[in-house]
Amino acid sequence: MSFPLYIARRYTISRSKSSAVNIITAIAALGIVASTAALFIIMSAFSGLREFTISMTSDTDPALKVLPALGKSFIVSTEDEAKLKQVKGIATFSKTAEQRVLFYYEGKEQVAFLKGVDSVYPTVSNIKQHVLAGQWLEPGTSQAVVGYGTMSKLSMGLLDFNSALEVFVPKPGKGLINSPEEGFKKAALVPIGFYSINEDIDSKYVFMDLGLAQELLLFKPNQISALELSLTPDADEDAIREELNAIFDNKITIKNRAQLNESLYRMLNGENLVTYLFCSLVVIMTLFCLAGALIMLILDKKENIKTLFSLGTTVNQLRRIFLLQGIFITTIGVITGLAISIGVVMAQEHFNLLMLTQTLAYPVSLTVNNILIVIVTIYVLGILASWLAATRINGRLLENS
Repeated sequence: MSFPLYIARRYTISRSKSSAVNIITAIAALGIVASTAALFIIMSAFSGLREFTISMTSDTDPALKVLPALGKSFIVSTEDEAKLKQVKGIATFSKTAEQRVLFYYEGKEQVAFLKGVDSVYPTVSNIKQHVLAGQWLEPGTSQAVVGYGTMSKLSMGLLDFNSALEVFVPKPGKGLINSPEEGFKKAALVPIGFYSINEDIDSKYVFMDLGLAQELLLFKPNQISALELSLTPDADEDAIREELNAIFDNKITIKNRAQLNESLYRMLNGENLVTYLFCSLVVIMTLFCLAGALIMLILDKKENIKTLFSLGTTVNQLRRIFLLQGIFITTIGVITGLAISIGVVMAQEHFNLLMLTQTLAYPVSLTVNNILIVIVTIYVLGILASWLAATRINGRLLENS
């Protein structure tokens, strides 16, 4: 054990003769404990909110979505489908057709996305798990599954055969429109189920059969708006992208969940960064207490410092003693703070101590990444504060001792 390390350890575990110094040191250590615990709990809470928000988009967004590079649709031939089935890493794929249209129900109107899906679609997304009332649609029918937001705005009910949900799809073309029949293609739908995921999605999509959607959009039987893919756990996304581009002659655009929700991910990352910086500012203010405590210790130990200097200890070694003492205090604070905060986060995960609603607990996420970020942040700032305090030991202090 080196000489500065030995003295620093003794100073850390022994009490000072001055009660004021002991109190200030204890306050500094408690401040590090509190700031460490607060930083970790807040970061775990934001990680939980991030995962919860992303999980909601995962229920409607596929692992990969294939879109046309130009236009709103593209052709998928029988040969293309056969090739897709041979691509390693693709678990299933679903053909969809969608467009923004007008829905009409008993005098009320709502603009939303018509989304035609095939029978495979429920295996690509988790949408069926969010059907709160009724059931999922049957292929080859005029049934529709409507979001809770659209249902509320149109004051709809389930299986109301007397009042159909009408959909109006604009026809492509030019010139004046003299009647609704000339400008829109119309169909009557039977709401068979309601789903609820979040406020935005609940008002965005109305699901129906793919064949009916293609008919309304004037698509050919093999013409679609997108291919939605689910992947196997060991899938290589880059390799799959290369094979998909080869199949469709680079006439497609491929997006994963992050790219489909680019603005959402950017917002979440920005919020996480701002929260981290704000909490770090609080940590910096707390660690001023550590610097102040070390300065008080230096002044309290002036006679000992003078004696050590007279015995041949260099100024750098004396500074290292109090730098190491600051690191020891920081270590005690980090370990204690992390133990408390990890316990709080685990208690929230297992016992739902804080509830957002009667059925939904506040989401938190215990991750190694957050633990490492907290440790690095506290240690870097703690070492900086200790170094600033240790530089108070200089020739002028030794001369006045």
